[in-house]
Amino acid sequence: MPAFSLMVQGTTSDAGKSTLVTALCRLFARRGIQVAPFKPQNMALNSAVTQDGHEIGRAQAVQAYAAGLEPHVDMNPILLKPNTDVGAQVIIQGKAVGNMDAVGYHQYKSIAKIAALDSYYRLADQYQAVLIEGAGSPAEINLRARDIANMGFAESIDCPVIIIADIDKGGVFAHLVGTLALLSPSEQDRVIGFVINRFRGDISLLQSGLDWLEERTGKPVIGVLPYLKGFHLESEDAVAHSPVKTDANTKLNVVIPIMPRTSNHTDWDALRLHPNVQVTLVGANQTIPPADLVILPGSKSVQSDLAFLRQEGWEAYLNKHLRYGGKVMGICGGFQMLGESLLDPYGLENQHANTQAAGLGFIPMSTVLEKEKQLKQRQGYLQIEAKQAQLTGYEIHSGVSSFSADTQIKHFAVLENGETEGFISADGNIIGTYLHGIFDHPDALQALLNWAGIDQATAFDYDQYRNAEINRLADSVEQHINIDTLIQQCKAFPAGQMNRETQI
Repeated sequence: MPAFSLMVQGTTSDAGKSTLVTALCRLFARRGIQVAPFKPQNMALNSAVTQDGHEIGRAQAVQAYAAGLEPHVDMNPILLKPNTDVGAQVIIQGKAVGNMDAVGYHQYKSIAKIAALDSYYRLADQYQAVLIEGAGSPAEINLRARDIANMGFAESIDCPVIIIADIDKGGVFAHLVGTLALLSPSEQDRVIGFVINRFRGDISLLQSGLDWLEERTGKPVIGVLPYLKGFHLESEDAVAHSPVKTDANTKLNVVIPIMPRTSNHTDWDALRLHPNVQVTLVGANQTIPPADLVILPGSKSVQSDLAFLRQEGWEAYLNKHLRYGGKVMGICGGFQMLGESLLDPYGLENQHANTQAAGLGFIPMSTVLEKEKQLKQRQGYLQIEAKQAQLTGYEIHSGVSSFSADTQIKHFAVLENGETEGFISADGNIIGTYLHGIFDHPDALQALLNWAGIDQATAFDYDQYRNAEINRLADSVEQHINIDTLIQQCKAFPAGQMNRETQI
């Protein structure tokens, strides 16, 4: 067993759970503690691929990075990827087991819990500490039965819990007091304290509220974390805001549609953060602005998202955009949309089998969704210019695409095994690729910006930027939470005597 485990739960979604666990992973690693992140159940369309070809939530991959580890499937054994308003693809220990509606998955939770505990104990046997992230809020009364994401899991492994709340949204005292009040007595007992996140202003003006909170609940406020201006951490699920830049250095306008099932939206983080690029995200019922480059992103439901784009006027917009020499790039599901046809014979993304839709027709390609999902980390080089630019990326897709037999195809990339990938149109204005994370490598980013229209782009290394931001976050958390005291509290937490067989 590890020296200790700690679970971070939140009063709401986006309270700061992922952020705090990321910071603690970096801070524990700095102290020489072998620490692993863990989230029993994650619901998100933003995922990552491990070296051995498994799919996990993006947040756990970032937390592993903060801890100095390669992401592993045991760090997020249950991943739910919504494909309708009432259903999701269920991924257990990195592999899809099928689509389930909410009621069906609720019945399935007892099986899923076995996988979650199995993965947790494997990590616990390998690492000195396991930092566990909850999901949403532990006080959702309708989800308490068979809970495996919050207190139900904490009770199963008998670990201490921190509850974090976001003061920037308002109502922080009601959130914390109300959440604690809705927990059972045994669950309340394992809460070792509160963390207040994203505080702005003079801490002395908050002190009376902190004193009241501690007196009312009997729980200490472990720390008050300040709002970090301009902070970037890869988003777990929500699409990150893209502010308007007024800097004269902006040389490229990139427009991206946000569809109902947009996935892997971290693909354009490097673009959003680049000093020469303005990224504009366009949602439903919004006017589509002029662009130098349009990116069609990944999708968890390609046919329905393509229908959404047509309804919003994107097909006519893209035709006009290309006529005037604009650039278009499709990534994964967006790549499939640019083809001629989309077929879902097994109903993987639709309620009925054998659904078929016409693509946008810009690429001579047909796509069929197969049962076996492609999950691979990739590296190689681009073929968009004479100079070979190095690339890294990953594939997550069920679609198998084939080009028309009578068409001469120029491929986007050559991969590590000599395999070719993707598509470039004859005029060079359209690119399609299955590679997520294609802008993350500085060489690929520079080459793609040059292709899109920037002659001399400012050098930008996304990995260095991400690492610096995690260090900035960790430094802030260390300044406002006594980490060594927290570690001692976790080690001293009274552990129960339940054995693994009893818990499972």
